[in-house]
Amino acid sequence: MTSAETSVLDSRQASIPLVVDLDGTLTPTDTLVESVLLLAKQSPLDLFRLPLWLARGREVMKSEIARRVTVAPEQLPYREELLDYLRQEKAAGRELVLATAAHQSIADGVAQHLGLFDRVLATDGTRNLKGSNKLAAIREEVGPAFAYAGDSTADLAVWEGAQAAVLVGASNSLARTVRSRHPIEKEFAHPAAGLRTWRKALRMHQWAKNLLLFVPLLTAFSFLPADLATMALAFLCFSTAASATYIANDLWDLGNDRLHPRKRLRPFASGALPITSGMAAALLLLCGAFALAFTINTGFVAMLLAYVVLTTAYSWWLKERVLLDVLMLSLLYTMRIVTGSVAVGIHTTSWLLAFSLFVFLSLALVKRCSELQSLQERGHASAHGRDYRVADLAVLWPMGLASALAAVVVLGLFINAPETEQRYASPMLLWGLAGLMIYWLGRLWIKTARGEMDDDPVLYALKDRGSRLAVGLMVLVAICAHFIDVSALLQ
Repeated sequence: MTSAETSVLDSRQASIPLVVDLDGTLTPTDTLVESVLLLAKQSPLDLFRLPLWLARGREVMKSEIARRVTVAPEQLPYREELLDYLRQEKAAGRELVLATAAHQSIADGVAQHLGLFDRVLATDGTRNLKGSNKLAAIREEVGPAFAYAGDSTADLAVWEGAQAAVLVGASNSLARTVRSRHPIEKEFAHPAAGLRTWRKALRMHQWAKNLLLFVPLLTAFSFLPADLATMALAFLCFSTAASATYIANDLWDLGNDRLHPRKRLRPFASGALPITSGMAAALLLLCGAFALAFTINTGFVAMLLAYVVLTTAYSWWLKERVLLDVLMLSLLYTMRIVTGSVAVGIHTTSWLLAFSLFVFLSLALVKRCSELQSLQERGHASAHGRDYRVADLAVLWPMGLASALAAVVVLGLFINAPETEQRYASPMLLWGLAGLMIYWLGRLWIKTARGEMDDDPVLYALKDRGSRLAVGLMVLVAICAHFIDVSALLQ
């Protein structure tokens, strides 16, 4: 009985009421953990009261949390295969009961949203409906004959009193135990999260952005082995810290992500990974990043700390503020370049900082314009969870193009600066760099206008053949301008 579609009950057994658990079963997430996350967002000072509430009993803690926050049932992920099965059983006239240790308000909301359950049993202010307490409540309200759908070892006490078991996403060891003791009505397998899922959660593809740390080495044309080794370690520190902030952002923004057509598929929003695992991973990554950072220098540690603080501020507050979010994104990109210079002790010129701020402001505006254009095509007027409206495209579009051209102007001023003549053998070749920059940024904006831009323009540029070619030619032009004296060759 290992197939998810195998049924071993006869029609008489299958006609008994089916009692369904909520957390981990009907939904892969834990509504108590989600409630605590909402409490942290809406009333963070109340987090200090959690130990006091817990000391009075889990049922009291859940009631106190439920008084302060509301879990939106329409934003929860659900196990669609199980829902399809429940709909079939409901259509056949079977009684369905939702029995959960979640608070009554959460259970009632889920039952009303799904419209499947005839009765709801849940935790109230006097009893935590888990284990033996749940079994007693089921016997009292439903009767001695019932089948139970659960997912964890906490459900073993309920299965002991059930006539049949429905296994939903149970571990192999738990499934073997239940199969050996009880008739199995149905099994719904849920494969364990693998490396691919964790790669998505860590957003390892975003690590490419941290290659900006190497920019000071490239602009200084310094490739000493010791500096390269230091920068490689700095890249690892920054990448692991960035992954920690990505996880924290995903956990903080679960509700908005679940309403987004693509972000709802992220590991934590979809329930593919538990929230508690995300919290533990973020903490471990952050501690590891700072432990490695101290082996570089204290200046790098300070820059890494500033990056984490600013990224957190962006995720928790600034990304919901119009224009402040794109300004912060351009600053965070530029910080990577400054951090690279701090790591290896190379001076960063004001030309490079001004150029990077304008370039990355343009790229951040590409991202916002792409999102708003997508909303416009779907007939929406504003972005959920962000202070942007489709009408803002009239301002954001010219602002993004102006930022791109401002970056090119800064580059032109740099080409004519006295220090450029000292550092480059043929500074006039850098005008080719300016032309390529106009082409590349213009290409990104044209792709955005055509609706072909992904959410992240930096990652799009890495995948787009034309962008890769343009960037490669930019690097080639810069190298030629630095090493080749064209005037000497012409003499």
